[in-house]
Amino acid sequence: MAHHSLKGLLLLDNGTLGGSFFHRTVVLICEHDAEGAFGLVLNRPTPNKVGDALVADLPDTLKEMTLFLGGPVQPQAMSYLYTDVLIPEASVIPNVEVGHSLDELVELGDSFSPTRIVRVFAGYAGWSPGQLDDEMRRKSWLTHAASIELVFKAKPQELWPMILKQKGWNYRLLAESPEDLASN
Repeated sequence: MAHHSLKGLLLLDNGTLGGSFFHRTVVLICEHDAEGAFGLVLNRPTPNKVGDALVADLPDTLKEMTLFLGGPVQPQAMSYLYTDVLIPEASVIPNVEVGHSLDELVELGDSFSPTRIVRVFAGYAGWSPGQLDDEMRRKSWLTHAASIELVFKAKPQELWPMILKQKGWNYRLLAESPEDLASN
């Protein structure tokens, strides 16, 4: 069976994931193949700075950045996304690359590029072989094309409702629904 890769797409909770870690999340799928899938939740900033989480000799610019919660798997594992005009051949989408190496992160922080944006994540979202495909068949997720704008520049707390509204009127209601319907 031909495998339909979701790499480079955003997955959005379509309103059925309440009560789970993925309630109202937007996940960027960075890798998706026969081995499974790897993604990072874009809209879960933590109160911590990257410098609080990584005991490495990081440049101050990196230390001061907000640390994001990338997903429920291995919260001690670090990943990062970065964008730069210099990397059109990047692996996630054009100009967006994912990394896992601390040394590379330090190098990114040290070398100056005015067009680069870095975001660091603790933990990730992982799916075993076939699992994400099953969830897509069950329609647990909506998909949306990823862009540098959405991944790096949108305010995290506005990302989920903003994309839903872009998807059209039938999603607007979901976007504007109160956090906990039981509290009405």
